Amino acid sequence: MQIRQAELKPAPIAPFPLPPEVEEIFAAAPSVTFAGTVQELTALATRDAVNGWQEVAYDVPGRGRIVEAAVCRAKNGIVANYLDPYMRRRDPDCMVIGDQRPTDKPRFEERFGGPFEPLRQRTLDWLKTQPLAAFAFHAGRPGKGTDALVVAPDNAGFFALGLALLQGILRPDEIPDDFSPKAVIYVAPPFRHTDFDGRQIVVHRRTSGGHELYSYNLYPGPSAKKGIYGVLLNIGEQEHWLTMHCSTVRLVTPYGNKLVISHEGASGGGKSEMLEHVHRRSDGLLRLGHNLVTHEEITVPLPQACELLPVTDDMALCHPSLDKGRGKLTLMDAENAWFVRCNHLDHYGTDPHLERLCISPPEPLLFLNVQGHPGATCLLWEHTEDAPGVPCPNPRVIIPRNIIPRVVEGPVDVDIRSMGVRTPPCTAERPTYGIIGLFHLLPASLAWLWRLVAPRGHANPSIVETEGMTSEGVGSYWPFATGRRVDQANLLLNQIIETPEVRYVLVPNQHIGTWEVGFMPQWIAREYLARRGGAHFQASQMKPSRCALLGFTPGSIVVEGKTIGSQFFRVEKQPEVGTAAYDAGAEILAAFFRRELEQFLVPDLLPTGRRIIECCLSGGTAADYLSVLDLPLFDPEE
Repeated sequence: MQIRQAELKPAPIAPFPLPPEVEEIFAAAPSVTFAGTVQELTALATRDAVNGWQEVAYDVPGRGRIVEAAVCRAKNGIVANYLDPYMRRRDPDCMVIGDQRPTDKPRFEERFGGPFEPLRQRTLDWLKTQPLAAFAFHAGRPGKGTDALVVAPDNAGFFALGLALLQGILRPDEIPDDFSPKAVIYVAPPFRHTDFDGRQIVVHRRTSGGHELYSYNLYPGPSAKKGIYGVLLNIGEQEHWLTMHCSTVRLVTPYGNKLVISHEGASGGGKSEMLEHVHRRSDGLLRLGHNLVTHEEITVPLPQACELLPVTDDMALCHPSLDKGRGKLTLMDAENAWFVRCNHLDHYGTDPHLERLCISPPEPLLFLNVQGHPGATCLLWEHTEDAPGVPCPNPRVIIPRNIIPRVVEGPVDVDIRSMGVRTPPCTAERPTYGIIGLFHLLPASLAWLWRLVAPRGHANPSIVETEGMTSEGVGSYWPFATGRRVDQANLLLNQIIETPEVRYVLVPNQHIGTWEVGFMPQWIAREYLARRGGAHFQASQMKPSRCALLGFTPGSIVVEGKTIGSQFFRVEKQPEVGTAAYDAGAEILAAFFRRELEQFLVPDLLPTGRRIIECCLSGGTAADYLSVLDLPLFDPEE
């Protein structure tokens, strides 16, 4: 599809009342392009292109002209590439708090040695000198979020486009009479170099009447996406509801049964993959795993997979107005587009559904960290290289929700909440926490603990590298929250208690013991549980895992006549692992849980939460976790 140039109409005044700071900026700026459509921002992204390329560059005092990104217009969308490889992934330490409201996050003055206010004023003053782009949107959904506005230099049109795709954009005739932006994003890239030594920094400044977000970088992950997530979490904290960090899919089995699974986890934990069609070999079989020691391969037949009806990709509103009183969790998408990582697409034909959608989309897409050329078709599997021969591990495409086939509109009731964990290989010679079986059934209390610690896991492709096993914290959305851990932990626990009909499973990806498995465990678990009609097991069908933190395991399952045996569920039975290495891996997990959970033992923690954490710290068994929070796990015996 060829993108057409849209007419850009500079407009110095927005069609609604502005916050005083924004009004001053607009009055002083050389020009303001107030956009009302994605098409206008698409045109703005390459308005000043020379020979097909627009350099997004800024004059930085003491540094001269610095080019942040190179942008071109391809046949199927806008392609943006950052010159600094560091800018191609989200820095997990990018958030700081620029106010004095309650928080467990680093405050600006703690990290940078002085108050935020002087930099804030310099930022606003700098924006007054720039040709600007702005647009209005609604963070979340009408009635379930807040009115919002973005103010950015107009040469960063690709960034504004990404934000508009992700969060939506309001045409002037769509803006309601009572529109009043309580959240404002200010974009000011040069300060990354003058004040932050080149690091990605996003400053949240919460006020009694709103939320200011200062984005000092042009990668959308920390600001346009996770920054708005922080705004929604702050609103939910005040109003006692959550925005979950999850993908959600409605499955329709070949027999017509339906099941809704919501998949949570830290970045790289398989949220996007839960919405993907299962990857097949050329002969149609599924490669369950490749043994890294013996080089054996195990395949699974699956003649017909479930139909996938996507619901959410990353952010899900769990607003109380959606609750139907059925004991299930009801949620809806909080976003207008999906930020899809495509590092697994390294050649044509890996995911034909996604490839087809992105090669010839009905409307423009935004590609990041993918090679592109003016006027040519951008291909998902041609990733930008961080160094010669080293592809960027975090290529992305932003896909509008409305063009995704069979996407589900409105709220859905969730049957199963799964948690994904990236796991390393585990062998007798090198014990690790890669001891999680193909899937485990978790008591609700243990499911809450896994969400409190939310391990970031092995070889994470989405963020700047960190050493060892680290945590993304409560609900796996803690890196984006601005308040206190204990408040989010309490909200999450109450959510679990109030939805007793939901079941919880734990699913690894990348490795099961010595077997390299990719994301096949969650695809197979998805197919298997959907065919069963949910995670409905009798107690006699499940056994406690050797590691109590892993709840219960079926020991083996049968998928389309193929038995997946105990070595994929009880990793200690793998001859290349054994019980000693398994137990060493279990202790790694236990030590991680102890380290992460102790910080939640504060006076404001709910008494039930305290009992659950103390159960873990005292080495509780799977049966103990069942008893400490009396919610159903097993079906009655027949």
